Parts: sequence; structure tokens; C-alpha cells
Amino acid sequence: MADSPHAPALSTPERSHERPPVYVIGGGPGGLAAAVGLRAHGVRAVVLEKSDRVGASWRGHYDRLHLHTTRRLSGLPGLPMPRRFGRWVARDDVVRYLEKYVEHHDLEVVTGVEVTRVDRTADGAGWLLRATGGRELTSAAVVVATGYNHTPHLPDWPGTSSYTGKLLHACEYRNPAPFTGQDVLVVGAGNTGTEIAVDLIEGGAARVRVAVRTTPHIVRRSTLGWPAQRTGVLCRRLPVALVDRLAAQLGKLSVPDLSAQGLPRPDTGLYSRVREGAIPVQDVGFVDAVRAGKVEPVAAVTSFESDTVVLADDTRITPDTVIAATGYRQGLEDLVGHLDVLDPATGRPRPTSRSTPSRAPGLHFTGYTNPISGMLRELALDAGRIGKSVAAQLPA
Repeated sequence: MADSPHAPALSTPERSHERPPVYVIGGGPGGLAAAVGLRAHGVRAVVLEKSDRVGASWRGHYDRLHLHTTRRLSGLPGLPMPRRFGRWVARDDVVRYLEKYVEHHDLEVVTGVEVTRVDRTADGAGWLLRATGGRELTSAAVVVATGYNHTPHLPDWPGTSSYTGKLLHACEYRNPAPFTGQDVLVVGAGNTGTEIAVDLIEGGAARVRVAVRTTPHIVRRSTLGWPAQRTGVLCRRLPVALVDRLAAQLGKLSVPDLSAQGLPRPDTGLYSRVREGAIPVQDVGFVDAVRAGKVEPVAAVTSFESDTVVLADDTRITPDTVIAATGYRQGLEDLVGHLDVLDPATGRPRPTSRSTPSRAPGLHFTGYTNPISGMLRELALDAGRIGKSVAAQLPA
């Protein structure tokens, strides 16, 4: 979009009375929603996206991915998702929606520009963005929306450097075609790992095992037409202990016990896990695949030896391919780590406010939590809060 009519020139305003725009870093759902939230409050916003198109992260996800949240609760401000997308929206339709969102709102998006560092301006009154091409941009406020799934994380397992088998991160997985007839080990029993495991077995892999470090909570994506997301919305403000108890009872009623297959029920509460950052697995065929013995849960990976994967129970296996569904880092350290706004344990923005750390007024974040009420829904709500906050902070 750098050469589209939506792309403004990145230059200092020619007239002194023209206020610099508020820059939004990241052209994914969070960044685009924030730009609309700012516009709704009379603030000009320019979105800076390092790739050549908006929605870069979504374009890179595996082929079979669908939203686990409903279409009605996943639209961004000012544009509902079309009904033709169905209840559970496919990856490609999410990308189409984001492209349409830019067009519908006539957003100012500049692609091919990566912001590498955010600093206070010399007078302390605003923010200085350093970007590719030697650009230096200033603004009274900045919104950071580079995404939850920013930098693939691969654990530092002993022996990986000399492992002779094929090891790849889940971000490199697209579809099961390259793995037909193979013995595949998927490491990680989150939503990505379990869905890839089902995709592999349905796509012709000879054997699929899932290495499980911590037994996940599994919920039905929908029960009698009622989506799990709506339950998450209703429960989000309730006491953690109460939600844990309710979820345990619902889990026993809706999800069979898989202990005999090596996947016992979790020994900690569902919402307690969510508060620690672990979202429950929404079942899209994983439970049935495990019950039928098509997908085999095994112990966690501890190390690699030549062509062998060593598991926590000392089992040694030699799969053809290992797919590490081991999550992502937010990759914010170089960008804002020097501003003391990140939690050192997680690398995510400190939870001192919904969207902005109190120690950095004018610096806002969106999209760095993964709530049970739905990421896209929360991004939409964040957008309004950010727009209101920034408008209130800017001088008249």
C-alpha cells in the first residue's frame, strides 16, 4: 500500500500549525482498529506496517485455520464481518476483511516501513520513532500494535544443533501435503498444536504424536449452538475461583475423560490458567482423534540426540519431522524495552492500564493479551478506549 492512494508521504507537516499524526505501529487487526478508534475521536492516524500488505501475520497462518470466535463477535469498529463468511471465519476471509477494512475507512497506511525504536523527544513532550530508511518521525502519541504472535519461539532444547531429523516451528507449517506418510511429532498441546495434529492425521500422515508438557483445558467451540466465546465474555469479570469451579463441572459434562489415552484432566483451574496466559484448547476434532487413537499424546520433549527425540519419561522416538507449536514472543524489547514499560518475565507491556503504562503517557499498546472473550473483540474495545484517551491528551 505504499504506492496506493491510501499511503501518505512520511514527512514533517509543511505548516507549523499542522499537528503531526498519531502513528500506529503494525497493520494487523489491532493497528487498523486503533486507527479507526483515533479517527472517531478526531485524531489523524497513520499506520506503519513493515511488510508490503496489511494482515501479514494472518497471511502466514496455516491453511485450515478458522477463527475460534464467532463472526458476530469478531468484527472491528465500523464494519461487521459479512454473513457470507459463515459463523467460524476462515483465514483467507479474515485477510479479505482486513483489506476491505482499510478501503472502507480510507485509512492512511504506509507499508514497507519498520519502526525499530521508540524514544521520548528531547523536550519530553512527545515521541520519536526511528524507522527504516533513516526516517525519524515525531508525534504526541504512539500506538504499538505489532501483534501477539510476532516472533516464533523455539525452546533451547539440548541437542537441537546436531539433530539430524527435520525440526520446524509451527509458523512454517501450511498444510499436511508435505508430511503424507510421515511419522510426525507435534510439540505443544495448545490450539495451534492440536489443530495441526488433526490436520496432519486427516491429511495422510502415517503417525501423529503430540508432546504434552502441561495438560490443557479443552472446551467445545460450541455446545448446542452456544459458542464458548460467549461464555468467556460472561465469565471474564467473575471471581477466578468461581469460574474455575463452573468450568470444571462443564468440562466433565461436555468433554470425555481422556486419561486412558494419556491426557488426564488438568489439576489446575481453567480461569487460573487463563490469568497466567494459557488459553483453553477449543476442540476442532482433537478429542475424537485422541479417543480413536489417531493422535497419540506423549510426554514433553527434553532433548535431542542425533536422530532421536528424548521425552520426559525417558522414551526415545525417531519421528521423520518435529513441528514445534511452542508459541511466540512479542519481540518488543528492541522497540520499547529501554522505556521500562515491559514486564521482564513475559516481555509484554506491564499491566498497569488497559492500554498504556502510567510511566509512559502517550504510549499505548493493543493486542498483547489473549483473553477468553476473544482477541478481536477486545481489540475493538481497546480501539475506542485508545481513541478517547489520546484525544483527551492532545492539546487543543
